[in-house]
Amino acid sequence: MNYKLWIIILFIVVFLYRFVLNLLKLRSTHNEIPENVADIYDAPTYKKWCAYRTEKCRIAIASSLAALVVDIALIATDAYAAFAGLFPDTVFWQLFAVLLLSTLTEIVTLPFTYADTMKIEERYGFNRTKHGTFFADQLKEYLITLGILTLVTWILALLYRWLGDWMIAAFAGVLTVLILGITFLYPLLSRAFNKFTPLPEGELRDKLTALLTKHGYHVRAIEVMDASRRSTKANAYFAGFGKSKSIVLYDTLLEKLTPNEICAVFAHELGHGVHRDTFKTQVTSVLQMVILSVLAWLTIRTGSLFPAFGFTGVNYGFAVLLILSVEFALVAPLYGIAANALSRRHEYRADRFATREGYGAELISGLKKLVKTDFGDVAPSSALILLDYNHPSLSQRITAIEREMQK
Repeated sequence: MNYKLWIIILFIVVFLYRFVLNLLKLRSTHNEIPENVADIYDAPTYKKWCAYRTEKCRIAIASSLAALVVDIALIATDAYAAFAGLFPDTVFWQLFAVLLLSTLTEIVTLPFTYADTMKIEERYGFNRTKHGTFFADQLKEYLITLGILTLVTWILALLYRWLGDWMIAAFAGVLTVLILGITFLYPLLSRAFNKFTPLPEGELRDKLTALLTKHGYHVRAIEVMDASRRSTKANAYFAGFGKSKSIVLYDTLLEKLTPNEICAVFAHELGHGVHRDTFKTQVTSVLQMVILSVLAWLTIRTGSLFPAFGFTGVNYGFAVLLILSVEFALVAPLYGIAANALSRRHEYRADRFATREGYGAELISGLKKLVKTDFGDVAPSSALILLDYNHPSLSQRITAIEREMQK
């Protein structure tokens, strides 16, 4: 089998899938706007949104194409094996060499990321990131990603050399623990990028505390994150496991929404907690980890694969590169359709919870403001929702909320 030709073809297939998604996003600029969200943008603002969406999709396509060219060039020229030959002939250094060279794609696409953040986002009034902050963020993300990927690959190598074919269950378990650990540590990791301050005493703090304690949750902290350092876009999230929760509000959210609208958004998030949606999502992620482990096992066991790319034996870094860039990238859309459908069902249920708490009208007005603030798509196609959305469209959510309010 000509492995090299097949891998190049699969890289192209993955690129074409992402290309189709961007075309579907571009198509949204021509879709008819549902009546219940027609008031979000006036005509000049919607025209501006269409231009914004077009520029974002074009830069995404250009970035993906540049990455594809680099990936094919590295694969076709056996560059990974040649680069690994410059490092000591040990399992760790050989895998690290491949992972290090694979980040060339990130370096090549950095100008596109810069243009997206510092040019397009700034042109439409969203970006507040300074040049120094942008490059510092990119460096931090690069080092964190390279570190985690190296750790995971090293663990894979140790498990396979120790357990052989029995490594599937062990590696799936390690990946699951790692994902849960990152979820747990996310609040700490985010502090490397942002500053957090306590929410001042007042109406909003009292309402959020009452909302959570009413349903048996202990509020560990309510903090405001300085998201405005980088963007005007608004968001919020819960942090913590079990009944002890911290609430994090973007400072931009406080600027855009009323206290009742913020409570409505958190009543929705509380609905996820009450129905244990986060736990269910983590359970489904175990399946994803099993799929990755099976792909890793199949790749490593295919001994004739590695010589086709210039290696004298198994290179675990190259195996992980193929798994993430090609193999799982082909499986991910099918897995994603099912996972996103489940997620959309959870979102509807969380909206119902917030509505039954008496925040239906505020949830609708708050969601409309967030979509307008974030320059969101108000008329995505059904195909785009099916393939790429883990939330229903805003129009679908409003229809369901209003139906619940009528009950």
